[in-house]
Amino acid sequence: MKIIIAGAGEVGTHLAKMLSNEDQDIIILDTDERRLTSLENYNLMTCVGSAISFEDLKNVSVDKCDLFIAVTPYETRNMLACSMAKHMGAKKTVGRIDNYEFLLKAHSNYFKQLGVDDLIYPEYLAAKEIRTALKHTWVRNWFELFDGELIVAAVKLRSNSKLRNKPLRDMGNIADFMHVSAIKRNRETIIPRGDDVIRANDIVYIATTHDHLDKVIDVCGKSQIDVKKLMMMGGSPIAVQIAKTLQDQVKIKIIEPDEQRCQYLSDILPNCSIVHGDATDADILEEEGVSDTDVFAALSDRSETNILSCMMAKEHGVRKTIAEVESMQFIAEAESLNIGTIINKKLLASSRIFQILLDSDVNNARCLALADAEVAELILKPDSKVCKKDVRELSLPDGMTIAGVVRDGEGMLVKGDTRLQPGDHVCVFCLSGVFHTVEKYFSK
Repeated sequence: MKIIIAGAGEVGTHLAKMLSNEDQDIIILDTDERRLTSLENYNLMTCVGSAISFEDLKNVSVDKCDLFIAVTPYETRNMLACSMAKHMGAKKTVGRIDNYEFLLKAHSNYFKQLGVDDLIYPEYLAAKEIRTALKHTWVRNWFELFDGELIVAAVKLRSNSKLRNKPLRDMGNIADFMHVSAIKRNRETIIPRGDDVIRANDIVYIATTHDHLDKVIDVCGKSQIDVKKLMMMGGSPIAVQIAKTLQDQVKIKIIEPDEQRCQYLSDILPNCSIVHGDATDADILEEEGVSDTDVFAALSDRSETNILSCMMAKEHGVRKTIAEVESMQFIAEAESLNIGTIINKKLLASSRIFQILLDSDVNNARCLALADAEVAELILKPDSKVCKKDVRELSLPDGMTIAGVVRDGEGMLVKGDTRLQPGDHVCVFCLSGVFHTVEKYFSK
């Protein structure tokens, strides 16, 4: 596929790097040549130019483009760029927005007529991820695949876990209702084999089904929190999205350092408590009752501040914390600390765009992008060679494992004697950069 990415900002750059591993024809376009320099060593082309210039779009052959993605920092420019690209012949367009109203179904026809096929609102995706974290407080990350038939949960295991110090080959004796798909340890993601052992403080990616969740929670040594009080640091657009959907169900307090922003929040969030102050101040946290809060979410525009404030909240006894960490180099550091869920808008937006890309392709595949791994969904074709042997005999390539299968609409875990069948929906956990290999392996 020919893909043009307009905008070499954080989202565009991360997406380009991710797609460069997938054997696609990629061009990234930006007016700032300096932004393109960091991409010179990747399997893609860079071009200095404007996404709203007919001449520049013509120079990158937008008329032959299968997918045009506009992710500049400017919403109106993205909409115009998509409209121009569509008019010039691009098959499908995706534009980044900053306005939730644009996502409403009532306006979808307008954007279709404008030439914008899909919209990406990173703050909305982040708010949705946080709402999921509030619903499943015992996990670091939560993914529902195949309409919820399979669950992949990332859990940080402590010394009280029944899984600790157990080789995976012996896991069937105590936990045949789950599959350990990956282990994150000391900033390294491992696709485990039978002789790998789970250690305390590992972040373990577990595949299971809804009917076994209580058992998974038990063997992991976790407990679910009934969230009644939520404190958020920073009245960002993400915080507003969360508050608007949850203010009638949860008691919400937002601490915001900007006085004018506080007045705005008070006007649009009448059922929330808005406090003017700095949440990195321990005295303010104590005064506002952080120790009596079920969940603390740090959503300022500074990763370091969010990490620090979550650590402070933990010291005050908050059981679940959520930090928005936009700097990629801080994600591994944050995961190694005593912080719960990490939110990164770039990863969420890139993952969503990647799914749109795969929807546009002839292959029936989906993919969720993590910091250094991917969860792929594939549908097995009638002539797939993986249907001719039991799973234990497949000799899967390094860097991938089969996490589960959905057959006839029902989720199931994979064992050594499982034989895959044509039409099966297969969930594969793989390291970043090997998805294209996975796709080829399962399509043969």
